[in-house]
Amino acid sequence: MIRIKTLEEMEEYRKTAGTLSKAVLRRAGKMVKPGVTTLEIDQMVEGFIRLHGGTPGFKGYGGFPGSICASVNEQIVHGFPLSNVVLKDGDILSIDTGANKAGWAGDNAWTFYVGKVSDEVKGLCECTRDCLKAGIEQAVPGNHLGDIGHAVQTLAESNGYGVVREYVGHGVGHDMHEDPNVPNYGRRGRGVKLQAGMVIAIEPMITLGTRKNHVLANGWTVVTDDGMPAAHYENTIGITKDGPIILTQDELGPWCNMQGGE
Repeated sequence: MIRIKTLEEMEEYRKTAGTLSKAVLRRAGKMVKPGVTTLEIDQMVEGFIRLHGGTPGFKGYGGFPGSICASVNEQIVHGFPLSNVVLKDGDILSIDTGANKAGWAGDNAWTFYVGKVSDEVKGLCECTRDCLKAGIEQAVPGNHLGDIGHAVQTLAESNGYGVVREYVGHGVGHDMHEDPNVPNYGRRGRGVKLQAGMVIAIEPMITLGTRKNHVLANGWTVVTDDGMPAAHYENTIGITKDGPIILTQDELGPWCNMQGGE
């Protein structure tokens, strides 16, 4: 069942879980540099969220061990933050995280550069970021979920990239995962009709090579079959009669000063 939110509820979400989720993601990005472990970033994120009156939405969710999903290079999503995963120059790190606050569940993601990355990888990240923007632009009343997916898929595939199909965006609200699912592929005019009051997470997961993937033995981490890098960007969006608004944003705004793909 799709849960419709009022404008007042969207604003409450933005001021609480949305703002804190973006703030901690931005802070996590500033830690991304060669020599840092993904567990160090995870520990900072948990502490920051708790310090600001929230709880880590990811930690313990379905048994997940961390406060962030830390997915390096060929890892698409759900990478474990670990003490033995040391970032090195040329890597990319996708951080997916969110804070629960005031009864709302935050969710956002960004792919960060570790030092200097190749032009090929930078192109993947920039296109994936643009796919997120293209999807958001389609999140207007009267459109359909297929319009969002079509925009993402068309942009990614026209640039020669793969679009992950097994993992998708979703509704967000008091729970991190609500109806409906929001695929990154589709046909215009198909799927659930969008209406004012819907709150959804749009999150393109785009690959440099094949879109085919598999889950590692830990039962969580998803990697590309060919070992090529993948990028992941996500914002939580409120659909209003005047168009989409980004609910995971802080005082700097949704796109400003985010290292990697910007």
